[in-house]
Amino acid sequence: MYIYRNISLKVVLQFAWINLLIFTAWNVIVYLFLHHLEHEGLNPHIPFLPLSTIGIAVAFYIGFKNNASYDRFWEARKIWGGIVNYSRTWANQVLSFITPHDDDKQYEEGEIYNYQKQLIYTHIAWINALRLHLRKPNPNSMKHNRTVKKALTINAPEDNHWRDEVFSFLPDNACKELYNVVNKPTQIIRAQGQALKHHRHNTKLVEDFRHMEMMRVLEEFYNLQGKCERIKNTPFPRQYGYFSKLFTWIFIALLPFGLLGEFAKMGHTMEILAIPFSVLISWIFLTMEIVGDNSEDPFENFINDVPMTALCRTIEIDLREMLGEKDLPPKVEAVNGILM
Repeated sequence: MYIYRNISLKVVLQFAWINLLIFTAWNVIVYLFLHHLEHEGLNPHIPFLPLSTIGIAVAFYIGFKNNASYDRFWEARKIWGGIVNYSRTWANQVLSFITPHDDDKQYEEGEIYNYQKQLIYTHIAWINALRLHLRKPNPNSMKHNRTVKKALTINAPEDNHWRDEVFSFLPDNACKELYNVVNKPTQIIRAQGQALKHHRHNTKLVEDFRHMEMMRVLEEFYNLQGKCERIKNTPFPRQYGYFSKLFTWIFIALLPFGLLGEFAKMGHTMEILAIPFSVLISWIFLTMEIVGDNSEDPFENFINDVPMTALCRTIEIDLREMLGEKDLPPKVEAVNGILM
């Protein structure tokens, strides 16, 4: 997520320079072509009124698309806010509910703490597994050209983090079970349910009421994961995304034909000014369209994505601090204005 108030010129030019060259070349070609036709005694200019009507329609269409795209991002951010809140609830329940309530059963020193720690550490493994699971490349995600995608993509090799950020929090037997499963976060929550079952029937640390309350929280984790997967696996409706781009490029292609006529009314020598103004208007419209595009998929490693890495680290710090640990990892800081 880009957190600076202002976007640097370098970031803007990284994905704008190719389009600016295309706009400039097209406008120069149109200017030379129309200028030649004028010398032949023809009037090739398009009236600006129908062109402005097209521009207004395209602006409304892009605005609708951008609102829908932002709704997807904001929903994803609210889901991760729920994950943060329920993670704290889970840790609080583990520390409050995983306690002796059978006076006849004796426990070794530190045994209960180890049970609590394992449940909390397994949850830290789940949030990191969910983050990595959501950031896997999706064939349905938006397709930018190579330059734009390089400018917008977070340079984070997420696939290399499974060992350090997931498996390191799990016992060895759980890691072996997860190696070949397709949906690792789902299986981690299932393992949490099995652990609660063990503590209910074997260690007798969880009574029926506590077991039901903790299972409800695990159910909520499944709900939150499913909501994330729904956004991840449901592409933005192509009828909106495709025609928004198509209409924008039609408007950009026609723009110099109408704009040159307007500047010609100011004098023959003023026609050349139509080129920079047409390039500027074209860039504004295409940028509005691209803004909607890179907000469609909030889990695709783009600079405007939900900052899941930072949220996972916040959860880890909170939960390990609740365990009483002192050697905590640092918070994730933004790099060049990008919070991962």
